[in-house]
Amino acid sequence: MTKTDKSKHNICVTSIKRSTFKPYNYRWTKFYESNEEFPYLDLELNLLEEELIICSMVIDSDNYSVLTTQRLITNEKGIKSIGDITGAILKRTGDFKGLNKESVTFGFLKLEIGTEIKYFIETGKASMIMIHGIRTLIKTQQMTVKNIENVTRIWNKQNSN
Repeated sequence: MTKTDKSKHNICVTSIKRSTFKPYNYRWTKFYESNEEFPYLDLELNLLEEELIICSMVIDSDNYSVLTTQRLITNEKGIKSIGDITGAILKRTGDFKGLNKESVTFGFLKLEIGTEIKYFIETGKASMIMIHGIRTLIKTQQMTVKNIENVTRIWNKQNSN
């Protein structure tokens, strides 16, 4: 049995909800229960079959990062980078707490092909959306389908209490 994009999406969104403070109304960063909730249609993501949007950090059409169940898409100053998340390793997450009083920082992933791709992180409480979305998606690579389903079920049950 293979992991579906839906199962990866479910565990990532659940992890984000578990680690992020409500209300989730941050300036640039959001997560999505479904692709239909994604409001930035002008970004032309060209999603692959079954690919689901997990979260995004969108400043404007030239500066954004979007995490999907298969890829990380970053556009910085109009230059787009796309990386396959399979086999990626989390490198660093910058000053996501905002100690330097910056409202945006960058995180970095090392892709399986050896190159690095960076992604935008809104500092402060909003940072947990991108950080946990990416961390959880990478962790799912070592999990079985049954593990993903069990963890999601347990976390959802704990959050409802």
